[in-house]
Amino acid sequence: MSIALKQVFNKDKTFRPKRKFEPGTQRFELHKRAQASLNSGVDLKAAVQLPGGEDLNDWVAVHVVDFFNRINLIYGTICEFCTERTCPVMSGGPKYEYRWQDDLKYKKPTALPAPQYMNLLMDWIEVQINNEDIFPTSVGVPFPKNFLQICKKILCRLFRVFVHVYIHHFDRIIIMGAEAHVNTCYKHFYYFVTELALIDRKELEPLKEMTARMCH
Repeated sequence: MSIALKQVFNKDKTFRPKRKFEPGTQRFELHKRAQASLNSGVDLKAAVQLPGGEDLNDWVAVHVVDFFNRINLIYGTICEFCTERTCPVMSGGPKYEYRWQDDLKYKKPTALPAPQYMNLLMDWIEVQINNEDIFPTSVGVPFPKNFLQICKKILCRLFRVFVHVYIHHFDRIIIMGAEAHVNTCYKHFYYFVTELALIDRKELEPLKEMTARMCH
């Protein structure tokens, strides 16, 4: 990674604190293993496969937190260019519009400007991954029965960040020299959610052509 790019990705002003794994825990070891695979330049398709003897929920938990951190970082690099004026609707081109619903303030799907949608999305995910009842960090504490369903919803919504960034802001990513970094993150995400069937195929439609070129 270039020095300029490191500076871009080290900005703190727009990023939430990272959720980290406690050293010595099983999940920390899985996190290290996943990171080592990525850093070694290994085939991403192979890197996302559940290691033999490991728990699926643990593997998914590690990746959901990691993807949240990475995608939050990617959006943070372009967020000053994603404003209510430039992006009055959270969309992925003219065919796809995403409406926000959280069963709290927004009980019905509501059209919002992209930056407002993104802030609500990141806050909503952060609450989930910091909730010990959903993402337990203590050894021996079980995951809830609906854990994978919760993760599917989180990953589906994180995919929408990729859609918006690629379709509306990729020119800024290129100018920053971050194209290769973002593409690698996207491929890792795509291979993971398709390997474990964590996103409905129809949700992947907005980036279908790009994905066909990038993820053979």
